[in-house]
Amino acid sequence: MTPFQLTFDCADPTVMVRFWANALGYEAEPAPTGFSDWNAYWRSAGVSEEKPVGDGCGSIVDPRGTGPRIWFQPVPEGKSVKNRLHLDIRASGGREVPLAIRKERIDAEVLRLVKAGATRLRVLAPEDHDHYAVVMQDPEGNEFCLA
Repeated sequence: MTPFQLTFDCADPTVMVRFWANALGYEAEPAPTGFSDWNAYWRSAGVSEEKPVGDGCGSIVDPRGTGPRIWFQPVPEGKSVKNRLHLDIRASGGREVPLAIRKERIDAEVLRLVKAGATRLRVLAPEDHDHYAVVMQDPEGNEFCLA
């Protein structure tokens, strides 16, 4: 396997780190060894004092070490079109779980993430399919699904 990270362009890495760490059960990535915090690291890497780095932490990691690192890269422009890539968060327990229970689990996760700053957009539940999902947006408008 080739190691990879996911990168979100964003306006406010601090907000995105907080939201996505909560949504995925991740944690803010600690500063590299030898640095008191991320600001010290970024300044040592040549990022000028004029360039804001917020609290310096723009990444989250899976505490179990199995999921990819996710980095939130600050960019000046806002999101303007639909994502070409999105995350599907598996909140239901999978198809072996009865549909009614999957719906309850997903709906509970929708409520939790709305309280954390997400927006509920629409339900995906075709009448003739054993499927239920909810399309959401994170605090900066990036779409993701709860399935």
